[in-house]
Amino acid sequence: MTVTATAPIAGIERSNISSIVFASCLGTIIEWYDFLVYATAAALVFNKAFFPTFDPLAGTLAALGSYAVGFLARPLGGALFGHFGDRLGRKSMLVLTLFIMGLSTFGIGLLPTYASIGVFAPILLVVLRIIQGIGLGGEWGGASLMVLEHAPPDRRGFYTSFVQVGFPIGLVLATLVFALVAKLPDADFAAYGWRIPFLVSIVLLAIGTFVRSRVPETPVFEGLKVRNGLSDNPVGETLAGNTKTFLIAVGLKLSEVSWVYMLTVFVVVYATTKLALPKPLMLDAVMYAALLELISLPLFGWLADKIGRRPLYILGALFTILFAFPLFWLIQSKSAGLIYVAVIIAMNFGHGMMFAPESCYFPELFGPRVRYSGASFGFQLSAALGGGFAPIIATAMVGYFGGTAGVSLMMIALALITLAAALAARETKGGSLT
Repeated sequence: MTVTATAPIAGIERSNISSIVFASCLGTIIEWYDFLVYATAAALVFNKAFFPTFDPLAGTLAALGSYAVGFLARPLGGALFGHFGDRLGRKSMLVLTLFIMGLSTFGIGLLPTYASIGVFAPILLVVLRIIQGIGLGGEWGGASLMVLEHAPPDRRGFYTSFVQVGFPIGLVLATLVFALVAKLPDADFAAYGWRIPFLVSIVLLAIGTFVRSRVPETPVFEGLKVRNGLSDNPVGETLAGNTKTFLIAVGLKLSEVSWVYMLTVFVVVYATTKLALPKPLMLDAVMYAALLELISLPLFGWLADKIGRRPLYILGALFTILFAFPLFWLIQSKSAGLIYVAVIIAMNFGHGMMFAPESCYFPELFGPRVRYSGASFGFQLSAALGGGFAPIIATAMVGYFGGTAGVSLMMIALALITLAAALAARETKGGSLT
């Protein structure tokens, strides 16, 4: 069985692996751009455009709440598309999730504001955000498996890290577009400028759909079909037969995802509202940190092939524990240089070190029958818990208590959970995918 499954992979590695990586990465860039442009808008403009009847703190919390709804929808997308990805194939889900994501993002750019249609504006915003979350929830697993199940065994970490590169590139694009439109006069930005980043997604959708439609199905899935090895209920089989592995996957993701959204959402809100720092300064800091991840993520992916996946999670969790307080001390200095250094270091070591191997490690933890479901559902459930709620809880804590000590303690607690999951997980470097 193993020889049959790995022989085609070696041939594909020499001929088509680059195009497969490119297609997966490009689609992931577009998906993350669509999802993250909402996060930036929620931090900067949605409180006034869609929730203007609240006081400033309540309006900000309501805007972040609509942002969190997308995270709550992601496990649904992970389970739904995971099921069909394990039943029908990886490729078809890649195109479908991209299409869903692009249209919902474009729709947000066309939404009337509260001033035009009242309460229906935030309702429609939340509905489109839910659709965004469902699309993203299924996309990551398909992109990861498309590369993983084509890649040679000794380079899976390196090749799949380029799927993860889609996040910082999407973040850079979202931040850059918002930084450009933020230079408009405030009245123009509020009237139409914030819509531009959302409307641009329709062009990206057309490009991504064309590229992804040309990639082949993975040899591992084709082998399962030939052997009649497909699962009738992949999600149920994941939860019933792989419960420990599923919980480990949730724990592994928890610290990293909370950390990165604290940096890209909460820190921006905190610095611009509580510390009165300029929006361009914080957006630039996030953008520079994400740009460095274009180098650090492949580096960590390469390292995962050399020393294994588990050590990176252990080191990343320990870094987060040690840097949780210094991060805010450096930001509170209000020194542009120190803020840049803090965000860059925090992003690349608290996020990148653990994020880079996820596209290989999470799927490798599960067998081929439930790989899409297990990896996607575990990844997205943890993203909903950590990424969706951490910025809201942190914003509320600072609003009511005034300081960031509680926020740092929360991040340390989440890092301890990830550390425990890493210690309980098995190493998968070099293992068979069949």
